[in-house]
Amino acid sequence: MLTLALDIITTAAILFIVAAGLLIVFGVMKIVNFAHASFITVGAYAALVTSRFGLPPVLAPLAAFLAGGLIGAATERIVVRRLYRRPLDAILATWGLGIVIGQLVTLAFGREVQFVPAPISGTLELFGVDYSLYRLLLVPTALIVAGLFAGLLNGTRLGLSTRAVIMNENLAQGLGIDSTRVRLITFGIGCGLAAVAGALITPLASVDPNMGLAWLIGAFMLVMVSGGSLLTLGLSCFVLGGLQVVASTFISPILGGLTIAVLAAVALRLRPQGFARA
Repeated sequence: MLTLALDIITTAAILFIVAAGLLIVFGVMKIVNFAHASFITVGAYAALVTSRFGLPPVLAPLAAFLAGGLIGAATERIVVRRLYRRPLDAILATWGLGIVIGQLVTLAFGREVQFVPAPISGTLELFGVDYSLYRLLLVPTALIVAGLFAGLLNGTRLGLSTRAVIMNENLAQGLGIDSTRVRLITFGIGCGLAAVAGALITPLASVDPNMGLAWLIGAFMLVMVSGGSLLTLGLSCFVLGGLQVVASTFISPILGGLTIAVLAAVALRLRPQGFARA
C-alpha cells in the first residue's frame, strides 16, 4: 500500500508540473494553448542536448525554460496576438503550430526514440519499500514550481498587472497597464514551464518528436476542471491522478490512461466553469 501511496503522490506531482504552464496561459488569456505538447517536446530535446554535451543535469530545466520561453514569446507575437477574441481559431492555430514544431524537431533530431539518463539514480528505502529516488525528487520540485508560480502572481509587479488583466482588462488598460506586454510575457512563461516539464519527465520516458502528445489531453482536462486556480489544479492532480494510478494498478493500464479524461468530462458536465469557486 505504501508503494501505491507513493505512486499517487509522485504522479500528482508530475501531472502538476506538466499542467502548470497550460494553466497560466489559460488563466490570463482564456485560450487553450494546444501547442503545449510541442513545448513539452522542446524541453525534452533541450534536456537531450544538455546531456549529449555533458553539461550538468541542473542546466537542463534552465535550457528548456529559455528555449520554450523564447519560442513561446515569438509565437504570441506572430500568431496568438491576433486571436484573443477568437478562441476557437486560437485553438486551431496553436494546434497547427504544434504540428510545425514537431516537424522541425523531426528534421533536426530524426524520428528515432532516444533516452536521457536520470540526474539521480537508484532508490530510497522508506519503511521497508525501495522507491525511485528521482520520482520522489519530483514532489519537492512540484512544490517549488507552485511556490514560484504563486510568488510571481502575488509578489511581483508583473503578477499584480497579470491579476488586473485577468479581472478586468479594460480597467487595467485604463490604469496604464500594458496588457499586450503582460500577455506576451505570460505566454512566454507558460511555454517555458511546459518545456521545463518536458525536461523533467524525460528520465521517466523516451524522447521522440511526439512524446508531448501523451500528456496534452490530461493536462488540458485538469486545467479545465481547475477553473484557472492553482490550488484547485493541485487538488485535481492529486484526486484524478490518484484515481488513474488506482485504476491502472487494480483494473487495467489502458483504463487507467482514460481515467482523467473520463472523470474530468463528468466533472465538467456537473460544473462547466470548473471547481475554482466550488
